Amino acid sequence: MQYFKNSLIVTALGLVLALYLGGASALYIVALLAVLEISLSFDNAVVNVKVLETMEVKWQKRFITFGIPIAIFGMRFLFPIIIVALASGMGVVDTFALALHEPESYHSKLMDVEQLIFAFGGSFLLMVFLSFLFDMEREEKWITSIEDSKLVKKMGQISKIQMVLVIGIGIILFLVTWLGSSFNYEVTVAYFMGVTLYSLIASLDDLFNVNGVRSGIMGFLYLEMLDASFSFDGVIGAFSLSSNIFIIMIGLGIGAMFVRSLTLYMLAKKTLTEYRYLEHGAHYAVLALALIMLVQIFVHIDEVIVGTVGITFIAVSIYHSIKANNRTIALKVD
Repeated sequence: MQYFKNSLIVTALGLVLALYLGGASALYIVALLAVLEISLSFDNAVVNVKVLETMEVKWQKRFITFGIPIAIFGMRFLFPIIIVALASGMGVVDTFALALHEPESYHSKLMDVEQLIFAFGGSFLLMVFLSFLFDMEREEKWITSIEDSKLVKKMGQISKIQMVLVIGIGIILFLVTWLGSSFNYEVTVAYFMGVTLYSLIASLDDLFNVNGVRSGIMGFLYLEMLDASFSFDGVIGAFSLSSNIFIIMIGLGIGAMFVRSLTLYMLAKKTLTEYRYLEHGAHYAVLALALIMLVQIFVHIDEVIVGTVGITFIAVSIYHSIKANNRTIALKVD
């Protein structure tokens, strides 16, 4: 329970504040938002653990210490305001005032830029999955028909193959929007901004990587961008439950705290070692979320579906990990 102590404290404070702000209905909405955030970001916790395992202990602590306020106040409160401000041409202060005093108008403006958000987040997460898939040094395979196939092995020999594939998808996205009735060149720009940012962080990470130990600052930036990409769907979906930005921040913030606690727990307990396919399941969930975000450029997909797909991949990977562990134990006994 020590890993979840702070999360429980934040939850208690958040629920009290929600009760003060909006009574029992606000309390219920905050609980729903917290569950939504955890379901959407559980795979984020798993990927976080994989990255944190390659970082120095001091940077692991810094990610937890500084990452929590950034995750709650930055990514789920200020970041959407900044995006709306940049896309609409309004100042950040004016956008904040709009969110505070005219939440319906703020929601409308956020929805106006949701295509850009989905394009950026979708391309970033797609790069995360493809970098995992074409990691030829990775020994453990889960879905061997994909990960151990001849096609993937041959494609993995091509330098920067993930970049080639994502650029190809970006071109297709541009052609689809161009030929469609709602062409918006900014969607394509946002898509390639996500690709560029991932590539920049990954390149700098490789540059400063020493003997397999990830650069602290680059790992920190990578984890924060990963968290941002996972939080987009939750922030936008939250407005279907409430237009009060403080209620939304409290609910998503509680969820984000539990995701951080899960990260700490899995890091300390070496969960990825115990459940050998958990990392794989998380990355397939990342792929699913990336594809769903790109599809949402054109059609809306309910957040319940998004969360369910991610949790399903995680659950199946844990089940297969347990079966594989039992087989290993049985062989040793024999």
